[in-house]
Amino acid sequence: MLFKLSVKNIRKSLKDYAIYFMTLILGVAIFYIFNSLDSQQAMTDLTSSTKEIIKLMITMLSGISVFVSCILAFLIVYANNFLIKRRKKEFGVYMTLGMGKGQISRILVGETFLIGLLSLAVGLFIGVLGAQFMSVLVVKMFEVDMESYVFVFSKTAFFKTILYFGIMYLAVLVFNTVTISKCSLIDLLSAGKKTEQVKMKKPAACIALFLFSAAILGVLYYLVSVVPNKLDTRSCGIVIALGCLATFLFFWSLSGFLLQMMKRNRKYYLKDLNAFVLRQINSKVNTTVFAMTIICIMLFMTITVLSSGLGMNHSFRESLKEMTPVDVNTEYLPPEGESAGISVSDKLREEGFDLTAFRDDYVDMGIYATDQLTMGLTIGDNMETVTKNFMFLSADQPEDIVRLSDYNRLAKLYGSTQYDLRDDEYLVLCNMDEVKLQRDKMLKKGEKILLDGISYSPKYDQCQDGFLRMMTNRINPGVYILPDHAVKDEWRIGGFLAADYAKQDKKSVEETDIKLNDLRRESGVYSNTRTDIVSASMGLSTIITFVAIYLGIIFLISGAAILALKELSESSDNRDRYEVLRKIGADERMINRSLFKQIGIFFLMPLSLAVVHSVFGLQFVRKMMITMGEVNRFGSIITTAAILLVIYGGYFITTYLGSKRIIQGK
Repeated sequence: MLFKLSVKNIRKSLKDYAIYFMTLILGVAIFYIFNSLDSQQAMTDLTSSTKEIIKLMITMLSGISVFVSCILAFLIVYANNFLIKRRKKEFGVYMTLGMGKGQISRILVGETFLIGLLSLAVGLFIGVLGAQFMSVLVVKMFEVDMESYVFVFSKTAFFKTILYFGIMYLAVLVFNTVTISKCSLIDLLSAGKKTEQVKMKKPAACIALFLFSAAILGVLYYLVSVVPNKLDTRSCGIVIALGCLATFLFFWSLSGFLLQMMKRNRKYYLKDLNAFVLRQINSKVNTTVFAMTIICIMLFMTITVLSSGLGMNHSFRESLKEMTPVDVNTEYLPPEGESAGISVSDKLREEGFDLTAFRDDYVDMGIYATDQLTMGLTIGDNMETVTKNFMFLSADQPEDIVRLSDYNRLAKLYGSTQYDLRDDEYLVLCNMDEVKLQRDKMLKKGEKILLDGISYSPKYDQCQDGFLRMMTNRINPGVYILPDHAVKDEWRIGGFLAADYAKQDKKSVEETDIKLNDLRRESGVYSNTRTDIVSASMGLSTIITFVAIYLGIIFLISGAAILALKELSESSDNRDRYEVLRKIGADERMINRSLFKQIGIFFLMPLSLAVVHSVFGLQFVRKMMITMGEVNRFGSIITTAAILLVIYGGYFITTYLGSKRIIQGK
């Protein structure tokens, strides 16, 4: 009997459960998708080095899943609290008819079980389908053969999702039982008449605090976007704390400030139901200041994390194409006491490596350095700026020098620009933006360098784009190219070799990579293969991307769900006010329009400030991650905006339709 009543209640209140269902289904689907990554077909076709990175990512995602489950558990209990509050009068009627609290609790147990079962089933179904789309993303990121794709179902992720959400539903059952046991009959029957007390704020205090919070935010925006390098770990903590405080004060003062500003525009204030709308917003913001602050911070984290993560992944991929023109770079840096004059190819033969594994056009050249040419001398007073940004660079660090003929041979192999120099000229190769900026200042002045008493002038007034060593992105801090006669043999510090493999099939490439990587490190030979660079870069970018998407979407769902439930709760409490509007002549169209404005403004408030926070937050991230290359912001921002529109917009529409039903008494 009680179970049948539970089923009947769910059917009757199905529309009331829309937000609850939406949150549960999205939570289950996302949880399954990100916990099924290790079962993707693409993961079985990776190189050994990439597999190690993926294992690290899976471990990280498993840890993050615990954090995510805590957030979702809070959301489920929070959403359930709204439903209990909305149905207290119904429970009071049950008790009036003779039903005990234990029986009411059993009804709720039945409802929670059915809702949990239904949301799990739908969420897992969507999650399994979503995991197949995630497979396509993984295939694209790791450039795995799509022909090997098969439909994948992860039993581990399936049972893990059921376990975690089963624990969450158990927490809801306990919460419901405790809530009902504490309620008296009078509390249940009068629940609909109780409203939250709103304390009126002094307009002058609101305006003063609004301006004060705006001033704090302005200073913080300046610090993180203009002078981020002056912020150490402690300063960053202070900036974050002040940012949270300023956001709280902004929302605390916003309602009063906004109301005062709108009152001055009498034409707008008195039009239609605008006065009612503004008073309602004032009341809502007054009672949800803390929630608004949390939601704004969550949305800020969503935008920043998603945009940065997706942007870095795109940048890594684009940089890799440019920065890995050959299969391997091998460098010989002789141990102390050994000659630097030996070539890399001779050293490889000495170590037993067969050079026929390389194509015939490989380049073997020398790397030179001298105390007459250090970074402190070439960059001058600008060196302080460089060392602040990049602690691995120092003023007494000798510059890398390469002979012009050697570089032109390398440039031909790389498909890069080749150069000509007069006997008294030099040029600088650099593609690290922040360092290039400081070097260009000196080159524009025509700064000469002095080597063995001979002066050399720059051929160009800015650094030329280029590099010697393959890297994950554009982080070559500088290489000096000089005429052959200007570079003395005694300056040689080691050798450098760049080559493509003779055999390009996957098995042969992997075997050659292994042979080069297995060379004795103590011999001074170091190899950097294209495979290793791509694996390391894609592994890092993949970890960043997946963690960003996972956390970003969870924060977005959390913020939107809390906002939606707050609004639905307010609509339930204010139903009588809408009845008064109908009695004084307001038609349904006018009331619906005013409701749409209220909910729209309520949803836009935290989002608008979060967007402003993100504009400066993304600048800070870009400057802090400059060594990883230029982040592609436009594409990632468009993707983030699309995700926001779908999820946040979906919650907004669902909230509006739910609130509309509530105020119409349906």
